[in-house]
Amino acid sequence: MGKVLLASPRGYCAGVDRAVVAVEKALDLYGAPVYVRKQIVHNRHVVETLEGRGAIFVQELDEVPEGSTVVFSAHGVAPSVHVEAQERNLKAIDATCPLVTKVHLEAKRFASEGYQILLIGHEGHEEVVGTMGEAPEAITIIDGPDHVADVERDERPLVWLSQTTLSVDETLLTVDRLQQRFPNLQSPPSDDICYATQNRQLAVKEIAPRCDVVVVVGSGNSSNSVRLVEVALESGAATSYRVDVASELDRAWFAGASTVGVTSGASVPEILVSGVLAQLDEWGFGDVEEVVSAQETLIFSLPPELRRDLKAAGRA
Repeated sequence: MGKVLLASPRGYCAGVDRAVVAVEKALDLYGAPVYVRKQIVHNRHVVETLEGRGAIFVQELDEVPEGSTVVFSAHGVAPSVHVEAQERNLKAIDATCPLVTKVHLEAKRFASEGYQILLIGHEGHEEVVGTMGEAPEAITIIDGPDHVADVERDERPLVWLSQTTLSVDETLLTVDRLQQRFPNLQSPPSDDICYATQNRQLAVKEIAPRCDVVVVVGSGNSSNSVRLVEVALESGAATSYRVDVASELDRAWFAGASTVGVTSGASVPEILVSGVLAQLDEWGFGDVEEVVSAQETLIFSLPPELRRDLKAAGRA
């Protein structure tokens, strides 16, 4: 019988859990429809499940009827979005992950102190767009180590910040190259890459050298899920694949394999992992060993706007 090494931690992080529960509670409290700007988290199954309960996902606020309830996604929004919500008389619930908010606050502070901010992240990613909106005149985006040579600096002092869901190793490489070019580059007061992203990458690093195949459960637009595939390959896995759901698995991937690693991105509910394990069991990989590399106990409270209304309704 083939073996499965099940990485732990995996799946939902505290920020994702908070954002999804915020939409669920808003639907319970205010009734459908509740509008959500962008995908609340980058997972197809989660979005479809919430749509089934009455959530309506939109790209921009002009799609939301005036006076409606709208939830901002875990990835954060630019200040201009908050202003637009006020102008359209929308009841806004901000489900931005507190760790993303921390980066926003750092960007505002360093910009006010006159720094040129080098933001390491993927251009166009919702989190980067939101952070950029805090201080567009101060921020230059660095999309990985290969873009360090393109940086044009001015007379302002330099500091780097980063998107929270990047590969830890690639970010460190980018920082290293930036420091070679700019020896006076300042670092943020604390690491921007979130604890959950780091823990999931460390868990994959632990199992990958023992695996013929590593399966990452997660959506293609989930930055941290895509990074897990890369980390698995860099850490010694023979092959690695990303799937949204078990039906996307291909039996041919496991021909000749004896050990399969399984993990999931930070926006993936455990039910999707259970589906993958059930399919692998059918194909002869029924011996599951959970490999625990860290314990996570962090919980974030719900957005204050929602807490206040839940309390007023006697449902807190």
